Amino acid sequence: MTSIRRIVEESDTPAGRAFDLAVQTAILVSVISFSLETLPDLSPETREVLRWVDWVTILLFSAEYVLRVVVAESRARYVFSFYGLVDLAAIVPFFLSTRLDLRCLRALRFLRLFRVLKMARYSHAVRRFEVAFRRVREELVLFFFATCLLLYISAVGIHYFEHEAQPESFQSVPHSLWWAVATLTTVGYGDIYPITPGGRFFTFVVLMIGLGIVAVPSGLLATALTEARVEDAGSTEVRVPPESSS
Repeated sequence: MTSIRRIVEESDTPAGRAFDLAVQTAILVSVISFSLETLPDLSPETREVLRWVDWVTILLFSAEYVLRVVVAESRARYVFSFYGLVDLAAIVPFFLSTRLDLRCLRALRFLRLFRVLKMARYSHAVRRFEVAFRRVREELVLFFFATCLLLYISAVGIHYFEHEAQPESFQSVPHSLWWAVATLTTVGYGDIYPITPGGRFFTFVVLMIGLGIVAVPSGLLATALTEARVEDAGSTEVRVPPESSS
């Protein structure tokens, strides 16, 4: 069991490396097959081939998932881990015969290539990002709740100004939330827009606030990443001991 666990969970042996690369190849085939299935003018023969490819890859991923659960030192830890949830979400809808298709989630498994190919530089970059995110996660959570509050206030405000002039577009606060999201994120699709003077002035205020909503999280993460990079560079410096005086 120990040797099987090492092959499945580690990539520091030829067998483990081959297993990981085989899984990555299957994921690539599955992602390409899923994308091709969305083409509108495929022949029945091609669709049949893609269906069989999907069946084979589903069986492979299901076997891999069961194998990882069996050999895991902590089964609960794997099942509720990021990759465990991704693996499960990608295969369960197929067996339940639901319309929900989550095969595209398998593309997230390509992140394991950083470990399989031992891309140390990228591993350091991922670690720095994790450190930076942990440093500002409290600020980001607080900012997220503040953003949700601003979305609600913006929806209420535009509904107040535009409801009478545009009862179909701004017929309720929930209907106005789409305008609030598009405006606060400074996307501004233009499908719903104010026509009253009060609504236009209110939109100007919301747009100014939206610029900050985009800039503040970016600034927080950029600063934290810079600090993490400086600390990482400092920790890897080779310190030369002073020469002893004779």
